[in-house]
Amino acid sequence: MVDMAKFFLMFTQDESCGKCTFCRIGTKRMLEILERITDGKGEESDIQLLQDLAYQIKNNTICGLGQTAPNPVLTTLKYFGDEYIAHIRDKKCPAHSCSALVTYSIDPNACKGCAMCIKACPADAITGEKKKAHEINTAVCVKCGKCLETCKFNAVIKN
Repeated sequence: MVDMAKFFLMFTQDESCGKCTFCRIGTKRMLEILERITDGKGEESDIQLLQDLAYQIKNNTICGLGQTAPNPVLTTLKYFGDEYIAHIRDKKCPAHSCSALVTYSIDPNACKGCAMCIKACPADAITGEKKKAHEINTAVCVKCGKCLETCKFNAVIKN
């Protein structure tokens, strides 16, 4: 939901005519905060800051776009606040959609050692011998998901 709110805010920020300072600058600042949160760099104070900015934008803009621009953020904060907390405190994305907060691993019990994931990995982050369980070096992994797409044994886990 955090990523979805960011998506809608990117749209409204991009569509802003720029006449209202609150809409032009406020939505930009809200988007920056959401980007920080989805990158795993958010702080708990960001939630209150998002709410404050949202109400300032809603109450001080001229057009309907500006008055409704913060609604996705306010709604997701209200009904999915726990997802914001997970992003900020736990540095985890419950929906596994924020690439900066996603990690990949290989279940050694499910991996057959076929090496298809090794061939698919553009970062050479996967190691292992044929017919033995492979491992992902998370420090090298670029989180592209090619290993997940390629594995026929469902051994790759998206965390």
